[in-house]
Formats: sequence, structure tokens, C-alpha cells
Amino acid sequence: MAHDVTILGNETSGSGGDRGGRLPSGFRFLDPEIHEQSYIRLSWTALVYASVYSLAFGADWAMGNMRWTGVGPRVADLVRTALAVGTALAVFASCRKRWIPTARLPDVALGFEVFGALGINVGFWGWESFLRPGTYQMGVPWVCLWILAFPTVVPAAPRRTLLSAMAAAATGPLVMFGSVWAHGVPEWWTNSGIAGFVAGRHYPAFLAAGIAHAAAVVVYRLSRETTKLRQLGSYHLVERIGAGGMGEVWTAEHRLLARPAAIKLIHSEALGAGEVQQRTARRRFEREAQATALLSSPHTVELYDFGVTDQGTFYYVMELLDGLDLKRLVERHGPVPQERAIFLLKQMCHSLADAHAAGMVHRDVKPANVFACRRGADHDFVKVLDFGLVAETSARIGPDTQLTVEGTVPGTPAFMAPEMARGAPVDPRADLYALGCVGYWLLTGTLVFEGRTALDVLLQHAKEAPAPPSSRSELPIVPDLERALLDCLEKDPDRRPRDARELRRRLADCEPFVDAWTSERAESWWRLHAPDVARFERHLRTQDS
Repeated sequence: MAHDVTILGNETSGSGGDRGGRLPSGFRFLDPEIHEQSYIRLSWTALVYASVYSLAFGADWAMGNMRWTGVGPRVADLVRTALAVGTALAVFASCRKRWIPTARLPDVALGFEVFGALGINVGFWGWESFLRPGTYQMGVPWVCLWILAFPTVVPAAPRRTLLSAMAAAATGPLVMFGSVWAHGVPEWWTNSGIAGFVAGRHYPAFLAAGIAHAAAVVVYRLSRETTKLRQLGSYHLVERIGAGGMGEVWTAEHRLLARPAAIKLIHSEALGAGEVQQRTARRRFEREAQATALLSSPHTVELYDFGVTDQGTFYYVMELLDGLDLKRLVERHGPVPQERAIFLLKQMCHSLADAHAAGMVHRDVKPANVFACRRGADHDFVKVLDFGLVAETSARIGPDTQLTVEGTVPGTPAFMAPEMARGAPVDPRADLYALGCVGYWLLTGTLVFEGRTALDVLLQHAKEAPAPPSSRSELPIVPDLERALLDCLEKDPDRRPRDARELRRRLADCEPFVDAWTSERAESWWRLHAPDVARFERHLRTQDS
């Protein structure tokens, strides 16, 4: 995906209104997932520090390796250990509870780096009395490891990382000379090699600081690039929730309005490799996206935005819904009562009637593309998705008859009208055939036709009469409802209902003969069966697979 995004019909591109697509500097402008991972990494770093510091102190105490035996020095060791471990645990808790504001997290991390280095070096307070030039230089390796770890903990501006790393390295000589000032100068410090000894003891820490700075440059640059890659126009990609042959699906947020959305990306490779194919697909994408945006039915998923990246990836932004698609609804909870099926199908008819009046044919009506939502106080509020924004060009027929056939004629075998299977021109009555298949699925929990391959299913749609839904269901189905669905499944389009409005009227005529599907019943069902139902992104995880 390109870093800069061109929005069709919009003069602006890039991120957050920043001209030229430049990303503002600062940790708070990085991707929210980077923020989340930074909190986690810093919390674990603090916990490891507290644990190792406690173990080292305990081991020294148990083995009698404390530097002094007096009461005062022992108390001093306890105090410095308590301060080091307590501060680390406070950082751990603050990160886990998210008490630290995001914008301040790098400050806390870099401050903890310096404090932690100071704590490590104070652990060697007084040891210079036992050292001699040429002896093992204790303590420096631990400080080096501590300094080298921080560029990967919280991405920060390289200049600030360099300053904190140098400050952490400087705690070594600071502690040594502080101890000398407190305890007096050892006799051996007058040795002519003292300068080389001090330099040799502490230069690795400053070398580690230089390496940490170089690593920080790389980490921060990669973090910014990742952030730019996850921006589309005014939207920020939050989490990838699905991927398939056609592209990817992400949850997203509008950066200014904080409005949640779902973004579907369709990779250019899925549309054909030729330049002509790409140009044609782009024109069609723009035309159909604009047409979909003009649809006014509340039962059609709302399209917020669309565009094409510099690398030819199509995307469109739609509302994020709370509910279940009809495929999963039946798979999880079984066939629905006829009154509920009528309630859902009538709303589908409302959406399709609006689209047909606008000259659009959905071409891929199926349970996975129909969402039953909780919308405010409304339950079982239907949203019809995916109005065929992208032409699918590569043939793929697999054993799963509910997978979309990607060919010159888009559609799904289990819900495809016979004329679509033959490659003949289609009109709105093809959507009515598919709607009949959806109603059949709702009432019976089975497909109208099933077979080992998609081709088997297509042949049955073209030649065989469907079994009445009542023969496959233990639930009552009134004759008028069954007749309406079987009329939708007629092979000859002329024998199907004239349009979606007529079908909606026929469904409404069935309502006096069935129990009422009231708002109270719908709310009770949702409260009982899906109190914490997954959001729209859960549905999208497998929609494109």
C-alpha cells in the first residue's frame, strides 16, 4: 500500500490534513497499535528489572557479599533496593493500568532508562576500594544491556533517545566519583594508569549509547513508516481483521471525528494484470461506489468514502455495525421462525428496491452479505452489504459452494440465479432469486441445492425444481410464504415476482397468519442469545476468504 492516498472526488490526500501526506512528528502520532505494544513492552521491562534487582540483592545478602557490615550501610542497601524495585513496579502498574498518558509514555520510558542505569551502578557503590587496574570491571556489562534494550521498548525521537542513553551511561562515572568523594580516595588511585582504568571501565556504556542511538533511528523510522502505511485519506487503519483472495478488511477510525468504520481493500492484482483491465476496473469502481453512496434505504450499509491508493489498491469505507450476518445467525442458532424470516426479508426487499430503482443489481445477495443488527433501540435491523463494487476477473470454483465465484459473472453458486450461471444478462429479478435462497436458508437452515462442487450446484439451479421449504423444516411455514419463496426460485425470470416491492407486499400479506415478531421479542432474543455479540469486524474476518 502506498504512503500517500488519492481520494477520488477529493482534493486532499495523505494523513490528517497535513499537506503532501507528511506525518506529524511525535510518539502520539504513531499508530495506536504501536502505542499499545509500547505500553506492554515497557511494563514487562520494568517487571524484569524489579525481579532481577531483587534476586541480585537477595543473593548478595544471603552470601554475605554486602560491602559493609555496619547498620547504616545495610539500611542504605535496603533503601536503594526498595527505591529501585518500587519505582520499577510503579512503572509496571502504571503501564498495565494505562495511567500514563500516551503522549507522556516516551518521557516515562526514557526517564526510567536513566533511573534504572543509576540503580544498577549504585549497586556497585563502594566497590572501587576493592578494584585494581587490570582487574575485572564489574557492572558495566549490565548497564550496557540496559541501554541497548531501550530503543526497542518505546519508539522515541532519536535525539531524545541519544540524550537519555548518554545520561544513562554517565551514571557509571557519576556513581564511581560520588563513592570516591564519600569514602575517600583509595591509595592505588595515584597510580599513573588511573585515567586508562577509569576510561576502560566506563567507555563500553557510552559505546552502547551510540549503538542505541543508531537502533533508535531505525526503530522510529520503521514506526513512522508503519503508521503511514495504515492511513487512508482521513481514516486510520486500526486492525486487520480479515484477508482473502481479493484483499483485506480493516477496522478504522476517522482521525478527526473519531468515528469507527470498516475499510475493505481490494488489491489491484485481483482485478487483472493488464493496464486496460486496471483502467476499466478503476472507472467501474468509481462509478459504482458513487452510485452506492447515493442509495437512501436505511437497510443498505452506509458508504462513507472510497478511493484508490497510488499502487492501485481500491478501498471503500463503510459503517461499522453491531450484530450477526444471517449465515452465522442460522449456523449458531438454527432456523428462525417464519415471522422473524418475514421481518428480515421485508427489510432486504426495502434495500433491494432502492438499489433497483437506481439501476443497480446487487448480484451477490447471500446470507453472509445480510447483517441483522442492534441499532440503538432497534433489534433485527437489517443492513445489506457489498453491492458488487468490484468486478471479479479470475475464475475460481472450489468445493465450497458458498464461496464467491470470481469470474466474469460475479456471484455465489448456492445463491446464483440460473441466468447468471449461464452468463446471460441479468436484471433485478436475479436478486429476487437470491433473496428466495436466503429465505429458504432462514427457514430451513439448509441451502436450496447442495453438491460436491460449485458446478454441480449451478447445474441444479439451472435444471432441478427445489424441494418446498416445509419439507425440510420442523417449524410451521404458512402456504403463502412458501409460495412466495418458491416463486422467487422460478427458473424463468418472468415467473418470479415483478420486483422487490411486489415481493415485500406478498410477505406483508403473510403477517396476519403468523405470530407477530415484535420489537419486544427481538430485543429478548438478542439479550438472551447475543448479549455481547461480536461487532461488524468479526463478520468480516471470513467474508473475503
